[in-house]
Amino acid sequence: MDIFERRVANLGPLGSYAHQADGYFMFPKLEGEISNRMIFRGKEMLVWSLNNYLGLANHPEVREVDAQAAKEWGLAYPMGARMMSGQTKYHEQLERELAAFVGKEDAFLLNFGYQGMISIIDSLVDRKDVIVYDYEAHACIIDGVRLHLGKRFVYPHNNIENLKIQLERARKITNETGGGILVITEGVYGMTGDQGKLKEIVELKKEYDFRLLVDDAHGFGTMGKTGAGTHEEQGVMDGVDIYFGTFAKAMAGIGAFVATKANVVDFLRHNMRSQTFAKSLPMPFVIGSLKRLDLIRKHPELKENLWKIVNALQSGLREAGFNIGNTQSPVTPVILQGGIPEATQITVDLRVNHSIFCSIVTYPVVPKGVILLRLIPTAIHTMKDVEYTINAYKEVRKKLQDGVYANEVFDASVL
Repeated sequence: MDIFERRVANLGPLGSYAHQADGYFMFPKLEGEISNRMIFRGKEMLVWSLNNYLGLANHPEVREVDAQAAKEWGLAYPMGARMMSGQTKYHEQLERELAAFVGKEDAFLLNFGYQGMISIIDSLVDRKDVIVYDYEAHACIIDGVRLHLGKRFVYPHNNIENLKIQLERARKITNETGGGILVITEGVYGMTGDQGKLKEIVELKKEYDFRLLVDDAHGFGTMGKTGAGTHEEQGVMDGVDIYFGTFAKAMAGIGAFVATKANVVDFLRHNMRSQTFAKSLPMPFVIGSLKRLDLIRKHPELKENLWKIVNALQSGLREAGFNIGNTQSPVTPVILQGGIPEATQITVDLRVNHSIFCSIVTYPVVPKGVILLRLIPTAIHTMKDVEYTINAYKEVRKKLQDGVYANEVFDASVL
């Protein structure tokens, strides 16, 4: 059968809803300045779906530096991959400063987080090695693991006792192959907001011989005393062997980095195919990231403002009787019971009647019968935003419990 015919005949779990969902439930267009309030379909919305944790996206100093860097360098410089012709002193400076900030010897810049994580895994392990990873690992980790030619074992989310079982299995194999073990977890899980059990995993190193890779996309800039990440939050900065952070969230930019021992960074620098054969990160992103990192280090009030909103939102939701799971980070899931029809009606109700825009997740991302409303608080949200949202959620919950959404016929005219 022709490849195109086969794919068009089966558009996948999301693509099958594209006709009625695109532009509203999927691929919505938020317009205006990146902020707590933006325009959706001509109407102002209170937005809780952007990972602009520290409010740096439109920080005046950031905007000024971004504009000046674009004016001075353009988006083309430096041309070529870094190994060939794309190296600059600013790339090296950013790597040194990132490494120092997260407590590692050296760091290597990556063009994109998703692509970078895949390539880190692909570069570090071969068919003799075994990967052990958390069941709820991000898609970029899953895709990286799929490239692995050796054995891989998964353990239930944050289940340390089962992790021990998988490490035992891995050790038996590596004893025969002469390979090593790579454990992969996240610092903060982006859907549920709970932290990976880094401290407990690091403790297992005393019994098992493995290296630990932590994806801290949501923890970098938001967790720990200085914002260095979840490994700082849990007091295990030295125990995390390979630290991965992204600029797409707290830094409100583009790019990512991996930080570890200097000799390992040197290996990655010469062996990560996604960087060896890709154009260097353009100068405005590098200069802009230097400024963002400087603000994070010198202005702790950015993180303090974030956590004021986080604590108010999460404590308010709990006091109102909402289930927000076991979040230990800014990520705030509100867990309700229902299916896709109810989730659809809730989405429309929140946007049309309450002017609230947030991410709504259903099966297969979460178990059947679960609706997850994910709120991402930021430093630029206000206490009024928090109070308004909690009251709106109370109304939505009552309608859900009264069966209103189950009995309503979906009004496609809103799309």
